[in-house]
Amino acid sequence: MIPSTQRRSSIYYIREKQNGLQQTYSDAQGPKSAPLPTVKDSVKSGSARTPRPPALLFAIASDNPEEVERVLEHGDNAKEPVSANAMIGPQAQSALEFTLENDALKNKLGIVKKLLKFGADPSRTKLNEGTPDDVELDSATRYYLERAGTATARLIDALMKRSAFAPLTRMRYGIIGQDRALEQLYRVLSIQTEKISKSPVVVFLCGPSGHGKSLLAHQFGSLLEVPIHTVNMTTLRSADDIWRSYSISSNEDAPPQQLIEFLVNNEGKRCVVVLDEIEKTEQKALWSLLVPWELGRCTFEANSRTIDVRNVIWVGTSNIGNDVILNYHESRQQPEEMLTRDEYVELMGILRPHVSDQLGASVLSRVSAILPFVPFTTAEKKALASEFLQESAAEHLVQGLSGEQKETVVSDSIKDWVPSEGARSLYRAVSNLLIDSMDF
Repeated sequence: MIPSTQRRSSIYYIREKQNGLQQTYSDAQGPKSAPLPTVKDSVKSGSARTPRPPALLFAIASDNPEEVERVLEHGDNAKEPVSANAMIGPQAQSALEFTLENDALKNKLGIVKKLLKFGADPSRTKLNEGTPDDVELDSATRYYLERAGTATARLIDALMKRSAFAPLTRMRYGIIGQDRALEQLYRVLSIQTEKISKSPVVVFLCGPSGHGKSLLAHQFGSLLEVPIHTVNMTTLRSADDIWRSYSISSNEDAPPQQLIEFLVNNEGKRCVVVLDEIEKTEQKALWSLLVPWELGRCTFEANSRTIDVRNVIWVGTSNIGNDVILNYHESRQQPEEMLTRDEYVELMGILRPHVSDQLGASVLSRVSAILPFVPFTTAEKKALASEFLQESAAEHLVQGLSGEQKETVVSDSIKDWVPSEGARSLYRAVSNLLIDSMDF
């Protein structure tokens, strides 16, 4: 472990090397430590191969989470794969431990999430033996680290290891809470991978506002690296309106196109269609989806050719069953504990008739899974507030707060939690507390 007095100089050394500065580590301020090995120092006698520079180390030193993701996803400059569990730095630490112990990183949480997304194992760090006294972990970082080591996470990794949908396991580090919903989603997708079902995947995400439904829905496209088309269902009144609706997804690279054009352009390919707030449209507007959802075939007009939509992932978001989910949560003996698998299955069964009553049995019978989104626990609320605080646009205010002051903001924001608003109430509370901290 790098002593706390040495961490900043370690990261500055890396940046100096990266920027081509001539100052050596021994000349820098702070305690002396072994410098990063140079290519010259690393070449062994008789070696026919020149070692590559530590791309992941430099990516972390750049303090840019997107650069870390690029290296982990595409490899180093020689196109060789880079492991998120690589040992790096002058102290030969795991990439995760190196990141956690460097206080000079402003985007530490973002980098930690990228490392975890690509398989960094917290159990391989010294932190697994207990967090050292001089390493402060905020609520969000602690949450993601603990989530990565749960039995549920290991089950999901084993379930999805050989699946074409394996990249979706990274959703765990892009959304807080909803572990059981994610687990059920992965079960449904594993069935699709095994070709047990020939119908397209149709998933409904139901529950209170502000609990991550839209956030999760829009991660399908980015994680699978496939096109996505989002339909605002609140404006539709007929079947024609659905097929001729333009996407509200923010993708500057894609030209504006209607859903019918999107499906034709991606025929037979994997792509995602999000039906946002699906309960706010007329039932008859959904009837044209019955055949595509059951047979994976779609005909838009009489005498027109049939389009293959078997590989389309259809994701509907809805507030249906809001009260049912909240009441079920409040009736539990230990609402602060994550739902057991049996409890979640029971809740799915309770919710299904309510969805059927509102959308119709013919629609519901073609849905692969209805996933209830449940209220957050206190630990999840703290993680949400902490993450928002670190990603706040008011960076100048956040940087001026001590670790203790930041935790106070997190704790105080939870007092303004509004169940019907979900995470949005926390975002507002954190923003108001930051405004109140301004010193004019």
